Amino acid sequence: MKSLTTLFSSLILSLVLAGSALAGSALAGETVNINTADAATIDRVLVNVGPTKAQAIVDHRKANGAFRSPEQLALVKGIGLKTVEKNRERIVIGSVRPAANAGKPAVRKAALPKQVARR
Repeated sequence: MKSLTTLFSSLILSLVLAGSALAGSALAGETVNINTADAATIDRVLVNVGPTKAQAIVDHRKANGAFRSPEQLALVKGIGLKTVEKNRERIVIGSVRPAANAGKPAVRKAALPKQVARR
C-alpha cells in the first residue's frame, strides 16, 4: 500500500511540475517590439532587464531613433550581448509607423497601347 501511495504522490508531483513548466514556456513565448514598447512592457518580457534598464532602452530609442537589429540593444548602458542573446526570441524589431499604403489595395495602371509612328 505504501508503494502505491508513493507512486500516486510521484504522479501528482510530476503533473504539477509539468503544468508549471507549460505555464513558464507560454510566458517565454511572449515577444516585445523594442521600437514601440513602453518601459513596463520591456521590463515584463525581457529576461535580466529590470525597470531601470527598460527605461534606458526607451530613452536610447528616443534619443537615437529606432533599433535596426537586436544587437543594437548592446549600445544601451547596462545591456550586453549576453542579455541580447538570452532574449533573442523575445525581441521583435518593427517600425514605429505602419507603411503609408498599409491596408490599401494595390492599384495597377492599365497598360497604354503603343502608338505607331506614321511616316
